[in-house]
Amino acid sequence: MGSIPVTVLVSSDKTIPLLGFGTAEYPFGTSSETMKDSFLHAIKLGYRHFDSAALYQSERPLGEAISDAIQLGLVKSRDELFITSKLWCSDAHHDRVLPALHKTLKNLKLDYLDLYLIHFPVSVKPGEYELPVKKKDLVPFDINSVWEAMEECHKLGLTKSIGVSNFSCKKLETLLATAKISPAVNQVEMNPLWQQKKLRDFCEKKGIHITAYSPLGAKGTLWGKTLSWIVCLRWAFEQGVSVLVKSFNKERMKENLDIFEWKLSQDDLQKINQLPQRKGFPGLEFISNEGPYKSPEELWDEEIDLS
Repeated sequence: MGSIPVTVLVSSDKTIPLLGFGTAEYPFGTSSETMKDSFLHAIKLGYRHFDSAALYQSERPLGEAISDAIQLGLVKSRDELFITSKLWCSDAHHDRVLPALHKTLKNLKLDYLDLYLIHFPVSVKPGEYELPVKKKDLVPFDINSVWEAMEECHKLGLTKSIGVSNFSCKKLETLLATAKISPAVNQVEMNPLWQQKKLRDFCEKKGIHITAYSPLGAKGTLWGKTLSWIVCLRWAFEQGVSVLVKSFNKERMKENLDIFEWKLSQDDLQKINQLPQRKGFPGLEFISNEGPYKSPEELWDEEIDLS
């Protein structure tokens, strides 16, 4: 993995690089050729962990970049890469999980994923891959049957590890009560303004690795205001989590790889620990008076400051 350190995922005994390249670009799926070039350049720079999702419409260009990287000799084989993708809410139904993964693998031109995640603890009626979802399509999320189907994907060898994203402590407890395979990863929003201490402590005790998305705050709100972007990335890395960076700027892509060469001072860490906490993504798209979640507190199972 070059200069990027790795850690072992407890539930699957596989390693995950602690710096990953995020592939979401808004609006989703508008510049596949640009995306492919960016992914290929990231591989040239030394990135080996790529985070995709059915929602992002980035699977096809990522698959093309992987094929090109192997042909060009940038990596010897697909096994040198760690590829993550995610099950979207419209496929978060027991009978749709395996077909959704097959579609993802076809898009990526791969035989297996390294990690497959449930994108949100949310189900909508089958159909669209869109965010925001149509609130009239929100239906109850059957966590146990969906996870059972995820476990089947793992048993079939279609993904080396399985996990979740945007799951609270309470939802993880519900899943763990019946799971035969524990989630290897919980990918969540985490940054100095939303430090997730309670969730991190819970996941550490349960052997669940945390991957941090939005390390600069939602929509990069920390960068240039409270803290510099590089401090945010280094802080997350020092918490023992893997970090997803998302920049298609070639200079920034290179600079993001420099977070392993230095440490934050105790004074820096103390100041960050004292920052007021506020969740950047409250998930209001999934809240409806007629739906399963009638408030953000029901979705996240904990207080979130939306002021």
